[in-house]
Amino acid sequence: MNDTLDLLPDGVVVARADGRVSAVNAVAARMLGLGPAAELIGRPLDEVLALADHDARTWYDANAPYDGLSTRTGVPEQSWLLPDGTEVLVTARLHRAERNGPVSAVAVDLRSGRGRARLDRDRSDLVATLAHELRSPLTGVKGFVQALLNRWDKLTDEQKRLMLTTASADAERLSRLIAELLDVARIDTGRLQLHRRPTDLPRKATLVHESITVVTSTPIELEIEPDLPPIDADPDKVMQVLTNVVENAVRHGSGTVRMHVGRWRDDADHLAVTVTDEGTGIAPELRQRIFTKFWTEGTGGGSGLGLYIVRGLVRVHGGNVVVDDRPGGGARIVTTWPCAPVVAP
Repeated sequence: MNDTLDLLPDGVVVARADGRVSAVNAVAARMLGLGPAAELIGRPLDEVLALADHDARTWYDANAPYDGLSTRTGVPEQSWLLPDGTEVLVTARLHRAERNGPVSAVAVDLRSGRGRARLDRDRSDLVATLAHELRSPLTGVKGFVQALLNRWDKLTDEQKRLMLTTASADAERLSRLIAELLDVARIDTGRLQLHRRPTDLPRKATLVHESITVVTSTPIELEIEPDLPPIDADPDKVMQVLTNVVENAVRHGSGTVRMHVGRWRDDADHLAVTVTDEGTGIAPELRQRIFTKFWTEGTGGGSGLGLYIVRGLVRVHGGNVVVDDRPGGGARIVTTWPCAPVVAP
């Protein structure tokens, strides 16, 4: 039995009805620091399970696995400390040979708490990042509105217009960030709703090209292959993906940004939008990290959510995102989209 238990990634301790240990795997023996697993067989469970909390209570005394209600079948996950002070997450299963009968066996699972600690740190980092990203535009809106309220009669019309324009831009940035966060939450939970229908990808690319060209001095060129079929996609999500990819190229690249819409060379049933820039490119070791949340390498600004959302939206459509080098230097990002099925006449 121990050989089988040794294959498990968690520590396992099993005790009989008399409260004495009947099985221990190597992981548990190493965690508890009480010597080889074979030497722990037959010893009382309360001695072997040397776990305590910050108040010096032991797991055995706090949970009394052999006592309590006859309907109890387990002990929920709790955080306890090993003898060396390391945190572990502990759960237990209370087996009863007969329903509502006495406990016939106790199986205890010990799992390292490092994973949860890392998750807690990640959550703390996420909250801190969100607070910073939300506070910046909100501070701008609040400051300009307060200045207008306090000095309305002393400001010229031009000054008022400038403050209102700036406050409006900050409010728009805040609104977009909130929308991006909602998209991230929906992608993570699988609750993203798509309204798919035959969509003219060249037309969407043209609209994105026109909208970004008027707000940037970076040259943006668009090339569209002829006679392309419609794609099966949510038109709004297509616009969102293309906008994020092109804006990322404008923000982090240099020189001319080029968009190309055509058949995907790897699969004729997909169309591809290829966006290239003439910057320094993206190092191979970073090509997966750029799609993580809040990745903001460099000084280009942005929330760091755009490319995470891009990959999530493209994949939920059944497409793919490819990142590599542009021939001659720079980065190339390709998003692929499935063609709409041909309806028989």
